[in-house]
Amino acid sequence: MDKKNILKKVISYSIYLLLIPLVVGIGYYIFKNKNYNLISIIVCILAMVPLFIHFEVARTSSREIVTIGVMIALSVVGRIIFSATPGFKPIAAIIIITGVAFGKEAGFIVGALSALISNIFFGQGPWTPFQMFSWGFVGFISGFFRLKETKFNLIIVVALGIVSGVIYSVLMDYYTTVSVDKVFNFSRYLVFLGNGLTFMIVYAISNALFLIILYFPLTKKLQRIKNKYLIFNYH
Repeated sequence: MDKKNILKKVISYSIYLLLIPLVVGIGYYIFKNKNYNLISIIVCILAMVPLFIHFEVARTSSREIVTIGVMIALSVVGRIIFSATPGFKPIAAIIIITGVAFGKEAGFIVGALSALISNIFFGQGPWTPFQMFSWGFVGFISGFFRLKETKFNLIIVVALGIVSGVIYSVLMDYYTTVSVDKVFNFSRYLVFLGNGLTFMIVYAISNALFLIILYFPLTKKLQRIKNKYLIFNYH
């Protein structure tokens, strides 16, 4: 890997793993329950920066944006369709599949924007930036399992579904804790983790089930698109 690609990776990791969580956390402490839309917009802009850094050919970049838009639409529609079943939704599965197929940047963007856009239906609030980071982080982590060709490893697929459910629940319980105490209280955090254990288990199982159903057909199509149009090939 040359120095240019290393620099791009350092910038990408710094934004997704350091700058965005800092913006979400500090923004909440400064604004409390106000101006959460501003924080969400900042997160959106920051999430897109690493992807734009990789753009070198206009034609490729436009196709990547369209593809990401389609994946966001799928995850949003999936969350809305299953709105009657809390904790049982395909949104995380689609975010994970995006990360696996297209890489960390695409995974984070689809996760973050899916939370923001779907909350137009479910309701925006100070929790939205936390959801954006939580689902974005799930997509980012999934990018570490990026495939160069379509494969189906049941163990990895199920593990990704379960781990993503745990990650999302653990991060969102942090928000619940600070929203009650206005500061992080570890003892109360453990209580919320315990109270939310049932939701976490249901969510983790549903992620695994949706991945088992959707993983192979979707990754097969996405891999075909990637090879045909030569997109997301900068890793």
